Formats: sequence, structure tokens, C-alpha cells
Amino acid sequence: MMDRSMIVAAVIFGLLLAMPFVLPLVGGAYLTGLLIKAMLLAIAAISLDLLIGHGGMISLGHAAFVGVGAYAAAIGLENGVENILVLLVITLVVTGTVALITGSLALRTSGVYFLMITLAFGQMIYFTLTSLAAYGGDDGLTLWSLATLFGSDIVQGGSGLYFVVLGTLLATWWGVYRISLSRFGRVLRAARDNPGRAEVMGYSVTRYRLIAYVIAAMIAGVSGLLLVQHAEFVSPALATWQRSGDLIVVIVLGGLGSRNGAILGAFFIVIVEEVLGGFFHEWRLIYGPLLVVMVLFAKGGLSDLLMPKAAREQLS
Repeated sequence: MMDRSMIVAAVIFGLLLAMPFVLPLVGGAYLTGLLIKAMLLAIAAISLDLLIGHGGMISLGHAAFVGVGAYAAAIGLENGVENILVLLVITLVVTGTVALITGSLALRTSGVYFLMITLAFGQMIYFTLTSLAAYGGDDGLTLWSLATLFGSDIVQGGSGLYFVVLGTLLATWWGVYRISLSRFGRVLRAARDNPGRAEVMGYSVTRYRLIAYVIAAMIAGVSGLLLVQHAEFVSPALATWQRSGDLIVVIVLGGLGSRNGAILGAFFIVIVEEVLGGFFHEWRLIYGPLLVVMVLFAKGGLSDLLMPKAAREQLS
């Protein structure tokens, strides 16, 4: 029998799958873009939740990997690489390499020191991107051509891009879920709860954390690649520490370490911002207190409202 979290996930993905057939009836292009934006945020948030929710590694530089992935794809496009599968390989290699280098250094620390060193690396990556004068520098880069799939423009917008992003979100959700149930995931959580005991049991905590760090960075890079396809624009602002802070808000609001928390948090944030922004110019004056209320009355996040604590603890 499926537990409640799996039912919630089935409902979420079922609704997202049905949306392209419903949206044309209610003014499709704008809402399709809004859903793509929310799904891209959810992909990046799921990757960060692997670090924080499962690994206990609070990073303030995670958005930098979204920026690295976006720029890797944009620079590839500017140099004539158009096949999205080739761009995907480039994105994974570049973000994985950057994560391996920065993670090897950052994971020499822990706690607040890890947070600060990831912030420092994130800022270094941000300023590196702003220095790319040939690709727009501070102003960013508008893309005049987008990636194709074997010559087809199916991944360049509309329902085609929607289903690609939805498929990526589903693959990310399922992949992180399987990781959480695997031996690797159990060791990662053991290292989170008691790293000394995990080391005594013969596990290399640093190695497990580094692998998780690289995996999370590569997933974030993929969200950057798809963001380029959606926005047709890339900017160093994608890599700021404030964006990393937004990702932390998403996963805390949705529920740390839960199966569906990052998705629920991402959609809540995007929809609330859009609704409040449509009514009030200074919408953040309402948005801030609303987040405070959510944290106070749903301490386990939005997933706490939809899934009993016992079901979540199966993954802890």
C-alpha cells in the first residue's frame, strides 16, 4: 500500500501532466511559463535538499551551480553547439568539475564554517561570471538561438519544453528518492546525525558528503541549462547568494528531507509571489509575515500538513 507521501506525489505529477491540456482553455502561454518557472525552482531545490535535508550540509553557494550550468549551456550555444544532449553533457561535466574542486576544499570544514566557505566559493563564481565580458558581463547575455533535439525545435518552448522540464523534475524527484533509500543515503543521514559514529563504523564521511555535493551540483546545473531554454537569457544574478537563500527558504517551507517538500515549497513561493505581486507593488511586506506564519504553524513545512510525521520519519 502506498503511503500518503506517494499519493501526494502522484497527485502533484498527475496534475502537472494534465496541465498542458487544460491551460489552453484558460490562457495557456503565461500559465505554462509560470509552471515551468516553478518546476525549475523545484529541481534546484530538490538538489539542495539532498545536501541539507539528507546530508546536514547547509550551503549558501548552491545557486552558483545553477549559474555555472546556465553559462556552460549559453557559451556552448554561442560557439555553435546546438544539440541539447551535447549541452547536457557539457553542463554535467563543468558543474561536476567545479563542485569536485570546491567541495574537496569546503568539506574540510563543517557547520557554520562550511556555510561560510560555500558562500565564499559562490561569490567567487558570481564575480567570475560577471567578468565574462565576451558573454555580457554584468548585463547578462541574450541568446538569439536555442538548443535543439536532433534538429527539432521541440525543446525551445511551449508544451515541448514543458514536458522536458516535467520529465526532468520527475527524474530528479525519483533519483533523489532512490538515493535516500539506498545504502548511500542511509550512510549520508548517519553522517548528518553522528559523523563520529559513522567514521568509527568504517565509512568515509568526507567521501560520501563529497559525492552528494557533486550530485547536487550537477542536478542544479541541469536546472540552469533548462532555465536558459526557458528564459532565452542568462545573467550572473543566477549565482548570487540571495538565490541560494531563496532555495533554502523553499526547502524549509516545504519540509526538509521530505519527498515532496521541495516541490510544494517551490510552487507555493512562485504562486504566492505572482499573486501578491499582481495586487501590491510592495508585496514583500505581506510575503515576509506570511512566511513567518507558515514556519510557526507548520514547523515540518507544507509536507507536514499533507503527510503525517510517521511517514516522513521512514526516510530519516
